[in-house]
Amino acid sequence: MEEKKSRYSQAQNRATQKYIKEHLESIQIRVPKGRKAFYKSAADSAGQSLNQFTIDALDEKISRNHIKL
Repeated sequence: MEEKKSRYSQAQNRATQKYIKEHLESIQIRVPKGRKAFYKSAADSAGQSLNQFTIDALDEKISRNHIKL
């Protein structure tokens, strides 16, 4: 069996993990079965990752509803 090679070095992985820890937060959402594929397809059609598509949708909804935080 062939060993799978990583695309990133250990140093790159450590740097990425450090960046994530210092600059990002995580949100988990649950959707009905089948909807994840639907949302992923919509994101792909928009040329975005599902993560960026979701962030843009949330920001747009807040802006459209004139929600001030």
